Amino acid sequence: MINLILFGPPGSGKGTQAAHLVERYNLVHISTGDLFRYEIGNNTPLGLQARAFMSKGELVPDEITIGMLRNKVEAHPDAGGFIFDGFPRTIPQAEALDHLMEEEDTTIHLLLALEVADEEIIQRIKLRGITSGRTDDADESIIQNRINVYKNETTPVFDYYARQGKSHSVNGIGSIDDIFDRLCTVIETQGGQ
Repeated sequence: MINLILFGPPGSGKGTQAAHLVERYNLVHISTGDLFRYEIGNNTPLGLQARAFMSKGELVPDEITIGMLRNKVEAHPDAGGFIFDGFPRTIPQAEALDHLMEEEDTTIHLLLALEVADEEIIQRIKLRGITSGRTDDADESIIQNRINVYKNETTPVFDYYARQGKSHSVNGIGSIDDIFDRLCTVIETQGGQ
């Protein structure tokens, strides 16, 4: 079993790479956005709790998010591992995730961060904006703000796992296959596979 946290700024190709990693290593992709939509859409007890906070414009407490993660992990006992996407974003969330993994008798093995220069990200997202029709993908100042938020949120989490020897930066420039090969090399040499 291998459990990964996949980081990358918006437009870094994280979603594409996660899909390839899921296939290669028999992993379950856990996106907190997808989890929230599922739990809320199905009116689960945790979804109802989350909706109550969101309807007041409040952040959903970490305990509720961790509960959703626990449900997802426990629903896939035969998985080869998990890729966490969009979580953790803070040190308390990282500590809570570590605790959850410990309770499930496993651990986070690696944090992989796709590194892409801001200029490249801006160009990729603007290009995506042409085809997606998303207005926020066309405005350079909004894109730059999303990049800054990503860096501010994820740097402390990257450092937290770096202190455990688990964080690795991966060059996110090149073809999809080249980037995938780089990720696999790190997983196979550093991940205890």
